[in-house]
Amino acid sequence: MNSTPDLRYPIGRFQWPTTITPQDRREWINALAALPGQLRTAVAPLSEAQLANPYRPGGWTLRQTIHHVADSHMNSYVRFRLALTEDAPVIKPYDEARWAELSDAATAEVDISIVLLSALHLRWVLLLESLTDEQWQRTFVHPDHGPRRLDETLALYAWHGAHHLAHITGATS
Repeated sequence: MNSTPDLRYPIGRFQWPTTITPQDRREWINALAALPGQLRTAVAPLSEAQLANPYRPGGWTLRQTIHHVADSHMNSYVRFRLALTEDAPVIKPYDEARWAELSDAATAEVDISIVLLSALHLRWVLLLESLTDEQWQRTFVHPDHGPRRLDETLALYAWHGAHHLAHITGATS
């Protein structure tokens, strides 16, 4: 048995939930609300050299990882809004790896994305807290993965934030 941790998935791979309760949703919303502050705390002591290092061999730098979280969560927020205002809209995927290579993701101060995430998550949490049980069942369609319910997607993004936070804290511990 290999005891080497998988640096790609420090908290394990995401598992789609089979049942979702209102308490589950509350915990995932709380995780989204807490994420910007957790990221700020995690990166506060880091030097520019540390931010320029990848969290694993062949992985993104810590800087790119933080900017990726902002990119990804902005896309998800828009997908939620589309699903709430259109009937099963087909969303546009984006190339995460290529976005991470763009100049702003490779060089910008990480605080820019943390401030962005702070505002974005305030709006997102307000939206999420207003949803009815019926609205949580609304879907969007990912061209590669098919229909995704909003409650399932909330679980994914709560995991996504914790996943990348663990990359950052694991790389610096």
